[in-house]
Amino acid sequence: MIRTKKSNCCKAELVIINGNILTMDKENTRANSIAIKQGKIIAVGEYSDIEKYIGDETQVLDAKGYTVLPGFIDSHIHMVALGFSLGYIDLRDASSISEIKERVKKRINEVGEGRWILGRGWDQEKLVEGRYPNRWDLDEVSRKNPVFLVRVCGHIAVANSLALELAGINKNTKDPPGGIIDRDESGEPTGVLRESALELIRKAIPPPSEEDYIQAGEKGMMECLKNGVTCVHLVSATPMEFKALQEMKRRGMLKIRVRIFFDKDYLDELIKLGLEKGYGDEWIRINGIKLFIDGSLGGRTAALREDYNDMPGNKGKIVLDYDKLKNYILRAAKNNLQTAIHGIGDKGIELILKAYEEVLKVTKSTDVRWRIEHASIVPRDLVKKMARLNILAAVQPRFIISDFWSVDRLGRKRAKYTYNFKTMMKEGIVLGGGSDAPVDPVNPIYSVYAAVTRGKYENIELYKYTINERLSLLEALKMYTYNSAYLGFDEDVLGSIEEGKLADIIILDKNLEETPIQEIKDCRVLVTIVNGEIVYRKRL
Repeated sequence: MIRTKKSNCCKAELVIINGNILTMDKENTRANSIAIKQGKIIAVGEYSDIEKYIGDETQVLDAKGYTVLPGFIDSHIHMVALGFSLGYIDLRDASSISEIKERVKKRINEVGEGRWILGRGWDQEKLVEGRYPNRWDLDEVSRKNPVFLVRVCGHIAVANSLALELAGINKNTKDPPGGIIDRDESGEPTGVLRESALELIRKAIPPPSEEDYIQAGEKGMMECLKNGVTCVHLVSATPMEFKALQEMKRRGMLKIRVRIFFDKDYLDELIKLGLEKGYGDEWIRINGIKLFIDGSLGGRTAALREDYNDMPGNKGKIVLDYDKLKNYILRAAKNNLQTAIHGIGDKGIELILKAYEEVLKVTKSTDVRWRIEHASIVPRDLVKKMARLNILAAVQPRFIISDFWSVDRLGRKRAKYTYNFKTMMKEGIVLGGGSDAPVDPVNPIYSVYAAVTRGKYENIELYKYTINERLSLLEALKMYTYNSAYLGFDEDVLGSIEEGKLADIIILDKNLEETPIQEIKDCRVLVTIVNGEIVYRKRL
């Protein structure tokens, strides 16, 4: 009996065999089998190396030659907001204002009069009318229900008259700091709100309960897991979201790892409580704070050095005073908190880098891993400066295709340094991949496809000007694995399939390397494993 117990202690709880395993380690090692025990990888190699770990109670998964990868890490996501958004009206494919109105009308018929109607995903570039919807459009179908519909980018929204009234927005309301209330020729609000002005409406919406937050967290988590995402960097997090995640963990519901970047407004509270980078555990951990310097490209509020090509006289909007920006970075650094700053336009990114450089001179910090979120328009001089300062970027390759109008916004001159991932990588800048969900769907595989093809098969105009920015399959996959782990200070435990690392692993339904490039986007996740436990299974 003693010998049997000694023998059993060496056996794995879970073994994956017959896989096309891309370990994503520094040498891009290949293997076909993995042994897992007590939530960690205990061996990686050929079946002949792993067979000895298989015992009577070992669960064996045959990957059938399909690709096996480390669990995807989404370096920029609003996971709880994603969960909430799954209950909103989905307007991503709306092709006209009339269609938007019909969907609002349908939801009103479902929920009855008086209830708030929330939606997300419209893009005026897809609407046949070629303009933003306004309050009067929505009033035609919703006079007794307040309506609030957020543009796909999350930086612009439209509200109907009742929603404006409940929020106290009228002709005399001043633009809030960092926000814009669009007005007609007589000064009346049109219902279109930009940047921080959206918060005026949000404050009027009845707040969700703690249980609502928990349910939204679970829904967002499950959407991630079915897409192979095993760890997320939750940006712009609020205390309510943090509390909901903690409660999910207490109840045994949390099956995904979360790295928290609180909204900048909670920096004082973090400092007061002494909560710094690393507070938490392998499941929920505080990393730092998230700030905004500018808006969105789609909404023409991203801050540019030169005018928008399709709107002369408009250079976008800086939404945070430079001195305040620098102060946030400095205070975060002094309190051991990582900084992640939203920067899309080249002017906005220029200011971020200027602030980072000035703070570095004061703090002389090392290995801070400061980040720029999105880093959409990065001319050569800014690429060089990012590399020199060792600034990281959390990017969203799917935007290459989603922002199909980008050349119209920027013109040919600036198109060549839009989403220029290859150039940044060549300079040594570490890029982590993310979705920005619910702005775009979670699916990292589609984002890998976008990074590799750059819209070639969708006839995206940007492809013509950035063909040299295409990534290899391994480069694109590394953004969502090892690189994102590095962005979150997790590279020692996550991001690659190596002995001793946490057993977060996914199995796909194809061998990616044998799949025609235009078909990569159709690949799906069969199995998601977190901490050695199968948490999502489609079929295998």
